[in-house]
Amino acid sequence: MSSLVACWRDEPAKLLIDGALRSGRGGEFTTVNPATEEVLGSAANADGTDLDEAIGAARRAFDETGWARDAARRTRCLRQLGEALRTHSDELRELTVAEAGVPVALTHGPQLDIPIEHLTWFADLADGYAWRRDLGVAAPMGVRSRRTLFAEPAGVVAGITPWNFPHQITFAKLGPALAAGNTVVLKPAPETPWCAAAVGALIAEETDIPPGVVNVVTSADHGIGARLVADTRVDLVSFTGSTATGRSVMAAAAGTLKKVFLELGGKSACVVLDDADLAAACAMAAFMVCTHAGQGCALTTRLLVPRARYDEAVEAAAAAMSRIRCGDPADRRTICGPLISARQRDRVESYLATAADEGGKIVCGGGRPHAKGFYVEPALVAGLTNEARVAREEIFGPVLVVLAHDGDDDAVRIANDSPYGLSGAVHGADPDRARAVAARIRTGTLSVNGAVWYSADVPFGGYKQSGIGREMGVAGFEEYLETKVVAEPA
Repeated sequence: MSSLVACWRDEPAKLLIDGALRSGRGGEFTTVNPATEEVLGSAANADGTDLDEAIGAARRAFDETGWARDAARRTRCLRQLGEALRTHSDELRELTVAEAGVPVALTHGPQLDIPIEHLTWFADLADGYAWRRDLGVAAPMGVRSRRTLFAEPAGVVAGITPWNFPHQITFAKLGPALAAGNTVVLKPAPETPWCAAAVGALIAEETDIPPGVVNVVTSADHGIGARLVADTRVDLVSFTGSTATGRSVMAAAAGTLKKVFLELGGKSACVVLDDADLAAACAMAAFMVCTHAGQGCALTTRLLVPRARYDEAVEAAAAAMSRIRCGDPADRRTICGPLISARQRDRVESYLATAADEGGKIVCGGGRPHAKGFYVEPALVAGLTNEARVAREEIFGPVLVVLAHDGDDDAVRIANDSPYGLSGAVHGADPDRARAVAARIRTGTLSVNGAVWYSADVPFGGYKQSGIGREMGVAGFEEYLETKVVAEPA
């Protein structure tokens, strides 16, 4: 595989359907470099017929081949895929920076290299998993019976992924879904078709994954995703994206009562207790919200600080944030690159305008630092309460709002006063006290004093409107399984 960026400037990236790389019946659509606003090239634009064939291929591969029953084959294929991805990591890195605007430094972590290694974790998990468990002999209703529990794959999985972490989220779906014995139709976001198409090309050309087991359908038509969700041949939907779209996915899936996993939005709180190192905690919060231009659902975007030290906290956060420059994502020093599109930039700017209208102060940032590219300077908002829109709604940009709290109970109240419950952080000098505060915050993941929860073995997901189910870890693997119990005379 030569440089994909150079290759696909001249020839569109292909769909993967039933083991074949092919053009889309809907023609082509363009993909844009968000750092320069230049067209990179094009990708195959799937239409309804392409989707129908992809779902049909996945259905046949599940129903008519031995894939679902051959765990050893699945783990071997997953290891092959991981090796192919590692071999071509430099090309994937270049592509991801160009198409998604991801700072190249992050591709050595959660944007590429770490998710590739997670495939090995899922292969190892499947190798040792108890697919069959003896529940022993009992005599319900006087009938001596031996009960056996079987874990079986769910079937055909619709994997619908967003643009912000295109490889992390793709592999967090493909890894467990394939390890569990499912077949997959992957529908990536229209903003990042090349990232998914590259994975499809490697599957077709450099692995023994059978035809139809993985199908990659790129399309500019958002209706394709809706059709995929509603199709009666699909058994499970695994969706990552906005809460608003998640509601639509859930409603569409309800018609056939299929299993749904949803990883949705967040408005996570970073709680700073009155005994914490205030400057360090505020600097960390400012840095985190600037990472990948704030385009991460689990980033902490509300900074809750003691009211008596509010001004000091605002000053510390602003000082840290002002040192972070928006820059070229290909530069290894960059941590805050562009937003994904002009539309997303407009959305962030509209929230900053709303913050000002509601009486907030833009302490720093918020401007456009470059003539080209979809950049917004990291912005700090002060002077508002948790009732303000910028404190309640997911912005998905480098915007941090500083809120005052009146002690531990009040901080917990504010942190939980949100429709979301995805992540969060607590900073405090007394570990027991910080741990007690963390225990009362209703979110799926929490960091105490800078500790990191992100890992292949850690389930990720949220409470409330942040989603349903968990991704990664054993819990994430088991999302892709069904449970069967067989009773026989004993």
